[in-house]
Amino acid sequence: MASAKFPLDRRTLIAGLGAAALSPALPAGGRAQPRPSLALTAAPGRLALRPDGPETPIWALTGLDSPLKRGEKVEILVGNELPAPVALHWRGVDGAAAAEPLLSRGPLAAAAKEAFQFPLRHAGTFLCDPGLLGDGRACPFRAIPLIVPESEKVEVDRDEVLLIEEWRLRPDGTAIAPGADPKGTTPLYTLNSKTSFELSAFGNQRLRLRFINASQRSVLAIKLENHDLRVVAIDGEPAEPFSARNGALVLAPGSRADAFVDTAKTASILLHDGRDAHSIGKLAVSGSLDRRDPFRPAPPLPSNDLPGRLDLKNAQRFELALGAPTDWMKPVDFSASAGPAFRAKPGRTTVLALTNRAAIATVFHLHGHHFRLLDRLDDGWKPFWLDTLAIEPGQTQRIAFAAEYAGRYLIESVATDWAAPRLVRWYSVE
Repeated sequence: MASAKFPLDRRTLIAGLGAAALSPALPAGGRAQPRPSLALTAAPGRLALRPDGPETPIWALTGLDSPLKRGEKVEILVGNELPAPVALHWRGVDGAAAAEPLLSRGPLAAAAKEAFQFPLRHAGTFLCDPGLLGDGRACPFRAIPLIVPESEKVEVDRDEVLLIEEWRLRPDGTAIAPGADPKGTTPLYTLNSKTSFELSAFGNQRLRLRFINASQRSVLAIKLENHDLRVVAIDGEPAEPFSARNGALVLAPGSRADAFVDTAKTASILLHDGRDAHSIGKLAVSGSLDRRDPFRPAPPLPSNDLPGRLDLKNAQRFELALGAPTDWMKPVDFSASAGPAFRAKPGRTTVLALTNRAAIATVFHLHGHHFRLLDRLDDGWKPFWLDTLAIEPGQTQRIAFAAEYAGRYLIESVATDWAAPRLVRWYSVE
């Protein structure tokens, strides 16, 4: 049932994924410089998900806590201490062909280690997602944020990451991984690993809140009661600032949104999953900062130098059917010998017509590049960039991207149902 404070249903939630957003390479001259390595470890962990019960076994990544800079070339060292293979996807990091899972990098076996490099061309909010091979595993896998600050100063008082995760708990307190039948389980949501999170702040502060939907299957709406969320970035890329419609951000699985909020008073942080509203935390405001000047409207974030225009007239055009298993593979069965879904030519605009033939909303995710969501008449695009898009059943959406980065990259499709399998294909820029 819908909350009176947060009235939504599943269809409205998916539709809002468009409505919420439809409202209004390296930096030039720079060269990527090597930096000290970052060491990641995939290992068993535990998380307190029930107040009176034992901690829940999970699989987790640790080690991604060193400061990063735009323009750096990062060396990643990964060790796998799990009893199953791991494939890491750096969601939102464009042009990292050398790190592309299943294509450039095979699954990392248990007890194995590997090292690779990729450039951080863009600043933004990204995600290291180890869930590509997570369907049906013994434990659910946690994703971890990857934050690359802007080189220029951003006028905020604080910068906070808000990682939203979804769990399906059995009566004994254990959790099941996505891709498994959730019958008999209870959904639970956490914010920064807590079932009731508190973000303390002074009044009259401007916060940059980096919202991340780390759920593997669910489209979620997030609302901060009695506050205006001024969206400044989506999926890691700057957007022309706009107020979230009805104060709510709607995020597909794996999507991110950066918003500025000017604190006023203590407020609940509400989450809606299309069925019910949940209070997952609060903004606790005390005192007030003494500011000489009132807040000015949120300015755009510094550009990541993505193309200002796309040549739709001379674009390459391809059609892709989602929700139909033909030609799509589960990641564990992936083989590049099946051939690409399409081949893009470097420097050309590529337009994809995505048709959802499933009975429920399906999420499309493009590796390697960000894309524009095209207008219905295919004569323009929305003023933001995305790497993930939820599409309603029977609907066709058209997207366009500039094929800037040579290499082979995955595309993903997954229905918004916990038991649905994640499916993959691949494309090339050559």
